Amino acid sequence: MNSYKAVRQRLKTQIMESLDFSTDIIDETVQSMIQEKIFQYSKQHYLSMSDRDKLTKDLFHSIRRLDLLEEYLQNPEITEIMINGPDHIFIEKQGKLFPCQEVFESKEKLMDIIQQIVARCNRVVNEASPIVDARLEDGSRVHVVLSPVALNGPILTIRRFPEKPFTMEELLQKDFLSQEVADFLKNMVIAGYNILISGGTGSGKTTFLNALSQYIPCVERIITIEDSAELQILDKENLVRMETRNANVEGCIPISIRDLIRAALRMRPDRIIIGEVRGKEALDLIQAFNTGHDGSLSTGHANSAKDMLLRLETMILMGIEMPLAAIRAQIAMGVDMIIQIGRLRDTSRRLLEIVEVCGYKEETIQTRVLYQFQESGTDLHGRITGQLLKVNDLQNRTKLKAAGLEDV
Repeated sequence: MNSYKAVRQRLKTQIMESLDFSTDIIDETVQSMIQEKIFQYSKQHYLSMSDRDKLTKDLFHSIRRLDLLEEYLQNPEITEIMINGPDHIFIEKQGKLFPCQEVFESKEKLMDIIQQIVARCNRVVNEASPIVDARLEDGSRVHVVLSPVALNGPILTIRRFPEKPFTMEELLQKDFLSQEVADFLKNMVIAGYNILISGGTGSGKTTFLNALSQYIPCVERIITIEDSAELQILDKENLVRMETRNANVEGCIPISIRDLIRAALRMRPDRIIIGEVRGKEALDLIQAFNTGHDGSLSTGHANSAKDMLLRLETMILMGIEMPLAAIRAQIAMGVDMIIQIGRLRDTSRRLLEIVEVCGYKEETIQTRVLYQFQESGTDLHGRITGQLLKVNDLQNRTKLKAAGLEDV
């Protein structure tokens, strides 16, 4: 067989020339055309059954889907796809990075795929606006960077999420946390404690936020706010999902997380869930915490619970000139608890610490460690072993008492 790449490109060109793009083309028509062209080619050139199957699949993906990305997207073991220009592709499996041999046929083909992905989310990306966040239909997070910002070609990063979000029971099976801590957090969510989940990139913040949300009573009204919709909150009927919007060349004004938080406050929410706080919207989040919207949840990037508090201070200062003492007092009154999660050196994800925010005293936000992960060694498979140990009892039990859970 001639060079597989050359044969595929030759057949693709023939198929594209044969299709009538003046009419709506359905997948079955394309499949039929692909099979016909492969059959004609095989009359003059030997093709094994495996070559035919691979050509059929690759041609269909190239014409009607996301080209070679489809194979990666259909593999549940792949959690991240990183494309550094048309010739360099890396994937993450089980927490480890691997280079791929496949390459895109051209830079233009990669750009076509990027535009296809972005257009589905009503987003725009071009040289004038070279950075954009988007998502795939399955909820996977997409980040695009183009030239002139990206110097080595179009950069496309796709963060995969499981088709079915992890439940707390599944996280228990994976030793992400202990049953004692799961029961404790269940009561915290039911009682309406305001909780921030902090951690590094890829530590599992969104996954854990999804799992925590299953404890929210079904009778409550939930509003989710995200840059790009990723949360998978299940079995909640009174659920409102909102997503930000970027400005575009058609004159659409941008709608930020701050705008959406203000809108949410007028929608009679019981719970406000913000996918991630990363900028000026931290002020609106804290104000929502302090204006009767108990039980709200959010995530943020930080290396520890104390770092998360410092980041909140910085983010609030980005949006308003305000005395630091006043900011810290607002944070201390609004945030009840910070859950720190992380990825350990064996690539496993664990809940590392639960810290209670106890108030503001002597110009400092007072905190109290409730649970902390203590490493004990490694098992025969190199996996880190340890357990979440209780360090202190919860100090602020007012919300537990109000919810009738003071005896837990």
